[in-house]
Amino acid sequence: MTGVDLWRVERECRADGFRLICGADEAGAGPLAGDVYAAAVILPDGFMPDGLNDSKQVSPKNRERLFQVIQEKSVAWAVASVDPAVIDEINILAARLLAMDRAIRALIPAPDFALIDGNCGKGISCRHRTIVKGDSISANIAAASILAKVSRDRYMEEMARRYPQYEFERHKGYPTKRHYELLRQYGPSPIHRKSFLKKFYAEESG
Repeated sequence: MTGVDLWRVERECRADGFRLICGADEAGAGPLAGDVYAAAVILPDGFMPDGLNDSKQVSPKNRERLFQVIQEKSVAWAVASVDPAVIDEINILAARLLAMDRAIRALIPAPDFALIDGNCGKGISCRHRTIVKGDSISANIAAASILAKVSRDRYMEEMARRYPQYEFERHKGYPTKRHYELLRQYGPSPIHRKSFLKKFYAEESG
């Protein structure tokens, strides 16, 4: 990313004595349906894949390219998810953090420090630092955002084949006008987040 040093935060962590530093990010906090996904990545020190950025700023084609490069070149990477039933039980913030912690725990070798996208690190099992908009500041978080986004999009495309009437391939479960139209027509699917639909159904019945 032009003008931004994506390795500055990692260098600060190294100056504090940490060596294996991962970034963690999630995808899918806002949708009405589907799992929330997270990824954790340890990139080789200073490695900068061409075009690396916050996944929301990268085209789908380049996300797919970066997904492959990150998997091939990383010291370690992992992807994890939390399903809608758990999201409904513990709330989306806790589910986001659980997904990130699952991804971090799956890394081999294990990191000694984690950079977490966002402003909350509750439940993260290793030493960590939270960074608001970390996917535009840290190379490792940006890489994690790519893996999480591509993994979740692929999962929603699979769900589209399982539940074709909801057109998940178009909106990926996000609360679009078309998605609400299909909810009115078909009702919720088994992968819809009930806690996210309470307001919608309250408005519909009102």
